[in-house]
Amino acid sequence: MRHSSPFARVAVSEGPRKPHRRPLSVALVGLGLILAGGTLWILLADVRDGYASLSAGFTAVPVEVSFQSPALTLYELNGERRSLRDYSGQVVLVNLWATWCPPCAAEMPEFQRFYEMYRNSQFTVIAVNDGESAPEIRQFAVDYGLTFPIWLDPTYEATERAFKAANLPTSYVIDRHGMVRLMWIGAISESNLEKFVSPIIKE
Repeated sequence: MRHSSPFARVAVSEGPRKPHRRPLSVALVGLGLILAGGTLWILLADVRDGYASLSAGFTAVPVEVSFQSPALTLYELNGERRSLRDYSGQVVLVNLWATWCPPCAAEMPEFQRFYEMYRNSQFTVIAVNDGESAPEIRQFAVDYGLTFPIWLDPTYEATERAFKAANLPTSYVIDRHGMVRLMWIGAISESNLEKFVSPIIKE
């Protein structure tokens, strides 16, 4: 009889086991995705926390340099054409930056506080934006409460020709005689601004 065949019994006995394996496999895959997602969330949280705490732990210090300030001329965010030569006799901190750069964004409040402290001592910050559009820069300035001059550099004149900078943010301090005295690569703390820039302002 066909029903007494050992192959039939094996088929019947094997049949009910398959449904039990599938939920277990799905559960294991689901657990793996949950663990992977949790790990990714923790990593992203660490990155966010790291960016948020950048301003509390800047360690970048300047390099002493000595060269004549380039004759950089660009348009300010308000549409006025300006040149570094317009600031002859002042101490100028030129900051090359972009809105998509987390260290750039983190140091902006430091610049704003330092600018407010020394703006009456013939000191200014000029933030030269690296290739972005005026509307997004304007919104960034509003969000961060920036009142120092912001220049537009759609053709990368500052980074590629005037200063030949390879990284963002990069900053330069120009003294009252038009000489570039300090160069920073990386975010700058207010304490380092006070330590290295204020003596040049007070000369």
